[in-house]
Amino acid sequence: MLILLPPSEKKRPTEKPTPAMSVYAGVLYQALDWPSLSPAAKKRGETAIAIISAKYGVVRPSQRIESYKEKIDNQAMRGPVGEVLDSITTELIIDCRSSTYKTVWHSPVDITVEIRVSTVVDGVRTVVTHMSKKTRGEITRWLLQSRSTPQTPEDLYAIVSEKYPCALTPSDGVEPWILEVIAV
Repeated sequence: MLILLPPSEKKRPTEKPTPAMSVYAGVLYQALDWPSLSPAAKKRGETAIAIISAKYGVVRPSQRIESYKEKIDNQAMRGPVGEVLDSITTELIIDCRSSTYKTVWHSPVDITVEIRVSTVVDGVRTVVTHMSKKTRGEITRWLLQSRSTPQTPEDLYAIVSEKYPCALTPSDGVEPWILEVIAV
């Protein structure tokens, strides 16, 4: 399992290189709550999580980085990010990136599940950015703590549906699988 995350716009200030999970401080990372994870969940996260950074390319949770304020240059980052991610062998890619970061690297659609989050407001399904980020952080946490590691989109659906109402749409060969999650 490979979980692709965006960076956080909100970052804690650093005076020296610091583990990425101590730098990123936005909604997704607050919901993930890395410090409170068990050692086993953190170990799983070290190999499963890949954060796409505007400054550093692909960042792992314990990789030391400095706080930065930078917009991603998608074209410039395609090569470095692709070089790292193309070399990872996995049966399942869980894409929690924001639209800005999705164009940096196109994962194989047959093994990728894009997490889309919506909520229901006054009976109408809508996307609320804050809730989307929070829910993606919670899903990442849930997967790291799960007794089993999803190896297929159906496995992912089974694990996530224990916590959230969701629907799984298969890849059409052009677009990835979609797991639509209703934030609660």
